[in-house]
Amino acid sequence: MHAPLWVFGYGSLIWNPGFPVAERRIARISGWHRSFCMRSIHHRGTVEEPGLVLALDRARAASCTGVAFRIAPGEEEPTLASLRERELVSSAYLERVLPVATEDGALQALTYVIDPDHDQYCGGLPLAEQARIIAGASGGRGPNREYLWSTVAHLAELGIGDPELTWLAEEVRRLA
Repeated sequence: MHAPLWVFGYGSLIWNPGFPVAERRIARISGWHRSFCMRSIHHRGTVEEPGLVLALDRARAASCTGVAFRIAPGEEEPTLASLRERELVSSAYLERVLPVATEDGALQALTYVIDPDHDQYCGGLPLAEQARIIAGASGGRGPNREYLWSTVAHLAELGIGDPELTWLAEEVRRLA
C-alpha cells in the first residue's frame, strides 16, 4: 500500500477508527450502499444469536456518503494490520481499493465491502426484521443497538443523512 493511505469509513470506523488519522474528508462512493447486510457473530452478536453490522453492498445506482481518513504518515503498516485484524475476522468483508469523491477531488481509499457469497451475508432483510435483531443482539464489543445508535448519531453530527438508519434507530429504541 503506497502512501498516502486513505481508508473509507461508513459505519463504526466513522466514530471509532482505531488508527492515527492525519486528515478527514466527507466522501462518497458510487455503486455501493450502506446496509445492515452482514450477520455479526463476533463483535455485535454471537454464533447462537447473530447481530447485524453495516457493510457496503453493491447496488448499481446507489451511493454511500461516509468519511475518508488519511492515515498518519509512517503508520500505514500498523494501521493495515489493525484494520485486517478488526475487519477480516470472519472473511465476510472483502478488502478493496475503490475510488471515492470528496470536495477536494477524487482519491483511492481502502474499503471493506461485503462478500455476497459469504454465509454471513443477509442482504434484503426487511427493516422490521433488522430492527428486531439489532434490538436483542449483543457480542464481544457490546450491544448491537449501541452500534446502530452511535453510527446514526455520528452521521448526524457530520450532516450525513441516512433515512433508513434513522428509521431503524427509532424503531430499535421503541423495541428496547
